[in-house]
Amino acid sequence: MNNDLRALQVAAQGARKARDWPALHAIATQILKQDPDSAEGHFHLGLVERARNRPREATKAFEKALAMDEKRYDAAVELANQYSYARRNGDAAALLERYEQALTNSPRYLDMAGAVYTDIGLSDKAWPLFKRANELQPNIEIFKANLATCAVFLGKIEEARSLYQSLLERAPNHRQNHYQLSRLQKASDRRHIDQMKEIIRVNQDPPERAIPLYFAIAKELEDLEQWDESFEYYKKAGDAVSNVADYDVGTDLRLIDTIIETCDANWIASTENHATPDSHAPNPIFIVGLPRTGTTLTERIVSSHSKVASLGETLFLPMVLRQESGIESRERMTPEMIRAVADVDASRIAARYLECVDYRLGAEPHFIDKLPMNFLHLGFIARSWPEARIVHLVRNPMDACFSMFKQVFTWAYKFSYSMDDLARYYVAYDRLRKHWQSLLGDRLVEVQYESLVTDQEGETRRLLDRLGLAFEPACLDFEKNTAPSATASSVQIRSKIHTGSIGRWKQFEKQLDSLREHLVKAGIPVE
Repeated sequence: MNNDLRALQVAAQGARKARDWPALHAIATQILKQDPDSAEGHFHLGLVERARNRPREATKAFEKALAMDEKRYDAAVELANQYSYARRNGDAAALLERYEQALTNSPRYLDMAGAVYTDIGLSDKAWPLFKRANELQPNIEIFKANLATCAVFLGKIEEARSLYQSLLERAPNHRQNHYQLSRLQKASDRRHIDQMKEIIRVNQDPPERAIPLYFAIAKELEDLEQWDESFEYYKKAGDAVSNVADYDVGTDLRLIDTIIETCDANWIASTENHATPDSHAPNPIFIVGLPRTGTTLTERIVSSHSKVASLGETLFLPMVLRQESGIESRERMTPEMIRAVADVDASRIAARYLECVDYRLGAEPHFIDKLPMNFLHLGFIARSWPEARIVHLVRNPMDACFSMFKQVFTWAYKFSYSMDDLARYYVAYDRLRKHWQSLLGDRLVEVQYESLVTDQEGETRRLLDRLGLAFEPACLDFEKNTAPSATASSVQIRSKIHTGSIGRWKQFEKQLDSLREHLVKAGIPVE
């Protein structure tokens, strides 16, 4: 290496440390002019493209860096990170597995590799990497926070609680960590509530900044059976989210209308574009339903069976449907996409989906995909997998709606933060549910949440029978299932089944009157 290149590489390290991306881009360009095969030059260019949020360009640069020097574990982890963004999860997993041993003394890339493993649903593989990163640098907050998140997913609740308490000792105003801690324990007094209220008061937090604290305060007030004050804070949280969500429930209602119009009886009955069963492929079990209706509980029960594995909540089916529609859009799913993908060969949809999940499949003959919102796509599931099992969870409408209202979700569930939006969405969902019932008949296995928690063994036996599985006692001890869970119910499913959530909405009956009235007017029984 000549002196000019050496000087450029030193300058590149300085620009990278300062996060001076324009300077780093200029330096990387100079390096590559002198040496087009420089792994260092391509690596730095990849960092610049990543910072510019240009994933395709970043991926190309990291691939070139790794091709020039296959020992570059930093390029490998950066590349795996880009693959996970692109939902090339199998490629990401293979790359990380190949380079894990090289990361032993790099806390930065141990942590990043752990984050990628977590993102692609392999929290068990992430755990030792996060642990090692924290051993090397125990005072880095993001490393400890990632370890705490992973601990929750793996059911290490006491360890997670200790980590969040430690984080809050160092950063008492960290709003998200207060929320996470509130999830892990039932409040026995108001001390934590008062602490969170004081953060809002002293910092004069605007509503959107206080969202995690609003939800945490409301949850702990509910623990203490302070019903009116609890609802006050749930409403503050919902109003704050609604103010920044840029959401029109009409968009989702139009999507449901289009699904009902497009995926009709003739479309379902037509043999054209139906998939042919693949006797060699594992058989999927899709567990769907509105969020907070018992989908995770059901997943844990069924996946405790020796012949069933679970992939958790994957986004692969909606992703494949979007891609196969051929319509470029930043929207999640649109009516235009539904109409376009309805004409696509279902065998292609099934094959693309199975390619995506292949890295997670084991020797079990059945696997679960538990994405609640796949209830929108049951017609495509029915056509793409003639032998697939479909389990649809239903719950008392008021309990279901209120449970969604008080839960922090991703932007996928924007309808859940306003009583009016919730009511309108639920009415449309109920119409879609009845549509699927009429079209799919016995293929649709409906499970009533209330029946499941009041007669666990009877309902479990009936469900397994409908799925063609022999009863196994392990399914009754689902809380012993050690598989990771990254859902909103990741804490609850570590405990035995209980009936404490049935009729919970009645503690807030006065505040939920408008929701109840809307549902009753639509002919939906709420008792």
